[in-house]
Amino acid sequence: MTAETKTGLTTVYQVKGMTCGHCEGAVSSEISEIAGVSSVKAVASTGQVTVVSAAPLDEEAVRAAVDEAGYELVGLV
Repeated sequence: MTAETKTGLTTVYQVKGMTCGHCEGAVSSEISEIAGVSSVKAVASTGQVTVVSAAPLDEEAVRAAVDEAGYELVGLV
């Protein structure tokens, strides 16, 4: 899911493998390093990661960040 707001573009991704707060932090930290990302909120219980960015993100960049954190990007919600 992607939606445009006054604060930027909000995109929700599904990530497989997150089970706790540490997982949320690891995924959020890696995705936050992508240029243009202003906020990231990961929720382990749903596996959903909400990303606010200035422009659409390259899905491969998001996938690489999630992989670096040790998890699997399933795709957009």
